[in-house]
Amino acid sequence: MSELFGDDFITITDEDGVEYELEVLCSVEYQGSTYLGVCPAGQDEDAELEVSVLKVVEEDGEEILEAVTDEDELAAVYELLLNEYEEEEEEDEEE
Repeated sequence: MSELFGDDFITITDEDGVEYELEVLCSVEYQGSTYLGVCPAGQDEDAELEVSVLKVVEEDGEEILEAVTDEDELAAVYELLLNEYEEEEEEDEEE
């Protein structure tokens, strides 16, 4: 369950009803699914970036985000997200 705030921010609610605001760094497609690279919103720029990978899945006709638990899937998607994020950063620097 997510609520879009804009192009870069979402709020998710866990199964205990706790809400988290996350910044979406980038998204990629892998084996027919969409994945998001996210970090906590408002994270200090001097702190090491804590990136989480969430998979977009459909449940009862609604898109939800879930954590990736398979280590091989996580490693492959993380590599794709890292490459995508670096490409986006390079494009931003060129502009």
